[in-house]
Amino acid sequence: MKRLGIIGGSGFLEFEGLEVQARREDETRWGMPSGPVLEGVLEGGRVAFLHRHGTPSRIPPHCINYRANIRALASAGCDRIVAVAAVGGIRADLLPGSLVVPDQIVDYTWGRQHTFFEDDLDAPRHIDFTVPYDSALCSALLRSAGSAGIAVTGEGTYACTQGPRLESAAEVDRLERDGCDIVGMTGMPEAALAREAGIAYAHLAIVVNAAAGRAPGPIRVEAMADVLAASTGKVRQIIRGVIALEA
Repeated sequence: MKRLGIIGGSGFLEFEGLEVQARREDETRWGMPSGPVLEGVLEGGRVAFLHRHGTPSRIPPHCINYRANIRALASAGCDRIVAVAAVGGIRADLLPGSLVVPDQIVDYTWGRQHTFFEDDLDAPRHIDFTVPYDSALCSALLRSAGSAGIAVTGEGTYACTQGPRLESAAEVDRLERDGCDIVGMTGMPEAALAREAGIAYAHLAIVVNAAAGRAPGPIRVEAMADVLAASTGKVRQIIRGVIALEA
């Protein structure tokens, strides 16, 4: 029996109600993951939880060992991953507190270790990334949200920037011209590595602020934390519903 992998993002340090049965802290070929993988049972389903930024949360987006994280979840038996992420809203209707299951992604990062396909290859290897997110898993997230009466936007393009700084207003203008709807710092290479590993992957993004230049005044980190705290209950409810759908 396979497991659902859950990657927790900023403000999502644990999964309340997870009955932890094992705590794995194994080193992978690509080094140590961000923190321990907690294996357990949730809503009768097998789950593995990993916090992307470490426990405690200390690892900035550009320093995360994404390869080790994905490999650790694969080693835990995960065949699908729901990745929770905090993002800024570019599109006018995506206000703080909005939840988004994006269907496309644009990668603006640089210098990150972004592939498993580097060493000991008989020939170059490529993945089809036309549709970067798994449609069945995205659909399950949307069905779960609908059943719970939670509003979720079921399409949108995620812009992944390098971080750790937030973007300038001009940079967000460029992202909008490129067709992006939300902006975050952790979506890549996480999504591509999951595809390389053969793991179904979907984002459940929490809009925690209006992106730079989309609201009067500077972006306040404290306000972002408040939105995260108010939204994590809905995120947990949606993920629980996905597990229940498969039961």
